[in-house]
Amino acid sequence: MCMNNNSQPNNKLMLSDDILMQVEKPARYTGGELNMVKKEPSEVAVRFCMCFPDVYEIGMSHLGIQILYSMFNSWEDTYCERAYCPWPDLDAIMREKNIPLFSLETQTPLNKFDFLGITLQYEMCYTNILQMLDLGGIPLLSEDRTWDDPIVSAGGPCTYNPEPVADFFDVVYIGEGEVTFRDLLDVYKEARSEGVSREEFLYRASMVPGIYVPSLYEVSYNDDGTIASVVPTVSDKLFNELLKNDPTLTKEEVINRIPKKVVKQVETDLDHTYYPEKPIVPFIRATQDRIVLEIQRGCVRGCRFCQAGMIYRPIRPRSLEYLKWLAVQMLDATGYEEMTLSSLSSSDYGELEALVTFLLEQSEKYHCNIALPSLRVDAFSLDVMSKVQDVKKSSLTFAPEAGSQRMRDVINKNLTVEDILRGVTEAFHGGWKRVKLYFMLGLPGETDDDIAAIAELADLIAATYFDEIPKEERQGRPEITASTSFFVPKPFTPFQWSPMGTAEYFDEKRRFLTQKVRDQLNQKSIRYICHDAVTSELEGIFARGDRRLAPVIMEAYKRGLIFDAWTDWFKPDEWNRVLDEMQVDRNFYNYRERGEDEIFPWDFIDAGVTKSFLRREYEKSKRAETTPNCFEKCSGCGAARYQCGVCLSHSSKN
Repeated sequence: MCMNNNSQPNNKLMLSDDILMQVEKPARYTGGELNMVKKEPSEVAVRFCMCFPDVYEIGMSHLGIQILYSMFNSWEDTYCERAYCPWPDLDAIMREKNIPLFSLETQTPLNKFDFLGITLQYEMCYTNILQMLDLGGIPLLSEDRTWDDPIVSAGGPCTYNPEPVADFFDVVYIGEGEVTFRDLLDVYKEARSEGVSREEFLYRASMVPGIYVPSLYEVSYNDDGTIASVVPTVSDKLFNELLKNDPTLTKEEVINRIPKKVVKQVETDLDHTYYPEKPIVPFIRATQDRIVLEIQRGCVRGCRFCQAGMIYRPIRPRSLEYLKWLAVQMLDATGYEEMTLSSLSSSDYGELEALVTFLLEQSEKYHCNIALPSLRVDAFSLDVMSKVQDVKKSSLTFAPEAGSQRMRDVINKNLTVEDILRGVTEAFHGGWKRVKLYFMLGLPGETDDDIAAIAELADLIAATYFDEIPKEERQGRPEITASTSFFVPKPFTPFQWSPMGTAEYFDEKRRFLTQKVRDQLNQKSIRYICHDAVTSELEGIFARGDRRLAPVIMEAYKRGLIFDAWTDWFKPDEWNRVLDEMQVDRNFYNYRERGEDEIFPWDFIDAGVTKSFLRREYEKSKRAETTPNCFEKCSGCGAARYQCGVCLSHSSKN
């Protein structure tokens, strides 16, 4: 029996009032939020705790957890709860007083659950995974766990190369959780009722589509450190257990049942799937403190640096009528004052105008503002934005990613300087004068001229303001902010073969660009900010790393390195000591170009887009050749096998 609980559950808090008064933001740990689900734990077959390896405010902003929380709790046999990393102030107290990490719903220690689901959103959270397991009283390594411990599972974008953290997980879900998670829990229930070993359950789980069981794969390496092979394997112990049920089995037959390729799971019908009609509303302000209405998944643009644009293919929109209904349900259930439309590229949603018109009507009724991120800035978008929100005091955001046209062609941005100037001109005439520009440094094949073009483009935009807006209509100078991050090659992108720049290279180019900005005629109107280079270097190692990095992560955790995504807590000197002492070769993981036929740590995953397509795109990038978007032409990426979204429209034309 399930009900939405709007008050604190009838159970004792794990943290006393005295402890709560000692820590920052005690509401992170009390639960009882609006729309929190309450069930009777003794009446369900599977207790699942959804874990986010970062602080509460970040985790509560994650749509994926809200979706899966809603889905799991819609099943009568499952109770899904939540846990987040304690902030360092509480972490110290919990260790001192031996208080285990617990769920918010029932304040249950993590080691009392059947399943943990840990979402991997970014590489810099890897030591926080160990923080959660350690504080939860769970062995850090999968091989050390028994049936007395939960099954520890992973999901999220970083699972497209789970190898650096593979030793910590029992199962890894590849793809969208709505598709086969139900099957996995059914296999678990069956295994428990039959009394089979934990190892046999994991073996059965490996045959569920989208499920990767790291312990059932053996990795061998060449003399140069590259991967020689990744092959399924079973232990003699497991094989002998399986023989008890079927004495005719051969070891080869048993191994052949383990998939050589784990296939990404894709939800093909977004109108008939799970979505949080009553999302949990936190007591404290979350990073994304608003309703999130996901209008579509995937992207057609094909930017060669963008992992999300590749792994979430094909683009799949939700229907207008479903979104209208869903928006009203969520407005009724939350009381939020803002709703944001979620998509990798909102402008590509075909019925955006009709949806916005409807939401504008609702916004008056519910006194709710509408936010539209991920829009291309053109006349239509500016008209829409001027209607839905008071943005004239804020800034508009463009993401050219590169300063020169040559580099934008290299990365397949399919954006010209004319497009950019047309957009900013519309914006300036619409009353905006603040513009944010996002770029990357260290893109494959960039030159100093390409980097200087970032400053020149910012200057050109500032000059456009003075050219287009009469002096008597100006409200001071334009404010152009150019922000650069450092390019990190990611799996399942055309640049997965690319070398990455060193921290020294990034620092040199940052200083170079800083000077170029100062040299511009309109430099007083331009502000330049840059992200941290050392963090990017570490992110690069983990993004394309292999299983040999797990002991490195373990050692870093033992030295107290957690919350590495937070500037105040990231300790680059200590991380460098760990990397040096563990003999991590930065050149091998980051700075070399991969061989065309090299086996990648993630090659056992079938993510829809084929390796041959990605290689073709990589070769085209070297020639600065562009590829049209999916609406214009099918480029044969491989995602058509899912028979949904934009791929269906191409099939109907053939």
